[in-house]
Amino acid sequence: MPRYPLAVGELRFLSWSVEPVITVSVTVEEGGCTIRLLSCKLQGSPFVEDINDKFSATMTNVVRYRDYVPPQEDDEDEEEEGGASSSGKQKEIVSDTTIQVTLEVPAWCSFLPVSSIEGAGSSVMQGVLNAMVPRFLAQLRTDYELWASGDESRRPVGEL
Repeated sequence: MPRYPLAVGELRFLSWSVEPVITVSVTVEEGGCTIRLLSCKLQGSPFVEDINDKFSATMTNVVRYRDYVPPQEDDEDEEEEGGASSSGKQKEIVSDTTIQVTLEVPAWCSFLPVSSIEGAGSSVMQGVLNAMVPRFLAQLRTDYELWASGDESRRPVGEL
């Protein structure tokens, strides 16, 4: 199974910096692929790096392509003039990501409400997704355009 290391990029949260470095596998399937998190390590502020042995994460990102069906409009004449012809098929990419993170809360954090810790963790994870998914999809588009143009090398053209 191919493994791909990805550096998501530095994220800042309060006075901490964190850069998740993840390893994923990509399984190609009919109509798309499934990306699974194999490992995750946090780099950054000393506080953040101390968390590495106190958390675990799982992630599955199911990416599919399908026929694009534009929303129905009341005036079909406008759609014919300005939109894509009904004979030309367009595709769209759909990504469904599930992440679960388990974190052992340090004893010195007992004064913080659990909801605050969960909120901070959710914010960090949302930041990771907001950075990672658009980069992945942009790279996927670039790779696809090269492949569609007849480029047989199928080598990555950049980093995510």
